[in-house]
Amino acid sequence: MARNRNVQFQHKLNGKTEKKRTESSTSESMSEPGSPIRNKDNKLARANGSLPEQPLAQPQDEYQKKKQTFVTRAIWTFAMIGGFFVAMFSGHVYILFIITAIQVICFKEVINIAQVPTKQKKLPLTRSLNWYFLAITMYFLYGESVIYYFKHILLVDKVLLPFATHHRFISFMMYIMGFVFFVGSLKKDHYRFQFAQFAWTHMALYFIVVQAHFMMNNVFEGMIWMFLPSSLVITNDIFAYICGITFGRTQLIKISPKKTVEGFVGAWICTIIFGLILNNILMRYKYFICPVNDLGANVWTGLECTPNPVFVPHPYHMPSWTQINRTFWIAPMQGHILVFATFASLIAPFGGFFASGLKRTFNIKDFGDSIPGHGGMTDRMDCQFIMGLFSYMYYQSFIAVYKTTVGSVIETAIIGLTLDEQFEVVKGLSKYLYNQGVLSEKTLQILTKELPRR
Repeated sequence: MARNRNVQFQHKLNGKTEKKRTESSTSESMSEPGSPIRNKDNKLARANGSLPEQPLAQPQDEYQKKKQTFVTRAIWTFAMIGGFFVAMFSGHVYILFIITAIQVICFKEVINIAQVPTKQKKLPLTRSLNWYFLAITMYFLYGESVIYYFKHILLVDKVLLPFATHHRFISFMMYIMGFVFFVGSLKKDHYRFQFAQFAWTHMALYFIVVQAHFMMNNVFEGMIWMFLPSSLVITNDIFAYICGITFGRTQLIKISPKKTVEGFVGAWICTIIFGLILNNILMRYKYFICPVNDLGANVWTGLECTPNPVFVPHPYHMPSWTQINRTFWIAPMQGHILVFATFASLIAPFGGFFASGLKRTFNIKDFGDSIPGHGGMTDRMDCQFIMGLFSYMYYQSFIAVYKTTVGSVIETAIIGLTLDEQFEVVKGLSKYLYNQGVLSEKTLQILTKELPRR
């Protein structure tokens, strides 16, 4: 009996041991990543019938995954659209904040794809210099815009005057400090990586920060010059997809295989039609067409200005050979919108193709995951940056009306005249205003007597 007990006990123990071993090996095989040797053994075992086939992924699971992605993408799409319109109607300053946030996020995404963490542990200053150059670039560009559009405020302030008059030199010296720190941080065996990071940072600054800066200038010139080009790019992207899946057959470019010639041309036509409609709506509201003269303005307070001549309709008579005796009122902006829509359709998409080539270079699908369901911010803004730059250049070349402003007069007087000459200007303006009946004789006498004593 003792033997039987011992044998029976040993059998149970072996059974438990085998069971534990089986469970342990099963959990290990599920937790560890599959290796080529193990996968090969599993295939042979399945072929011999000793290992059961694993169930394939259910189509229902794949459907649920796509459904969840679509829902997430749709929610964030409407959230971004709603947030943008709330910011736009709340005032120009909120749009400027959004553009600033987009600059920083896109710069972070582009910088990250070229990072090598193992090397950066040995070179901690590299990442800090990236952000330092970003800060200096933004300081320089933002300062240029603020001084240009608000010089009548900055140049009369005792504290801000030195920063405004020496802004470019201050920015240059701050950049030189970063350059010196970069040269001082060079280490042997890391030269290639460090110079590659230096070049990559400046490339990101140019393609993102500098181009986005012109988008901010478009906001200062009038909300329409930012909102209309951005809407054209978005519309073109939507109709390129719709036309492509509807009747697209011919591949457009190898770097983006899903783009078709039919979708490209169809989107161009649809974008022109959409641009003409949206332009006719925006032209009616001064909040959109007036340059910013009050950062506190919003859609309810509005803006007041003399509209740019491109928004003023002019009579157009049909040629006599058409035998149509009718006059049409057409604003020059309706002709300019054809150029904007054409650029948004035929040129701006190449910004997206450029981004696609960059992602293929680094073998990544998206620049990041800043926007759930959409990938990175750069994936959504790749065409917007080049469109914003074009809008600014086109506006300044063919649409802007250059005239003397209060800020430019003050700037000329402060920088170009001596103190005595500035007193003479004030006296001359005082006499002119007195003759026009704006100033009283008492005020004129006070100004005439007090100024020479200073």
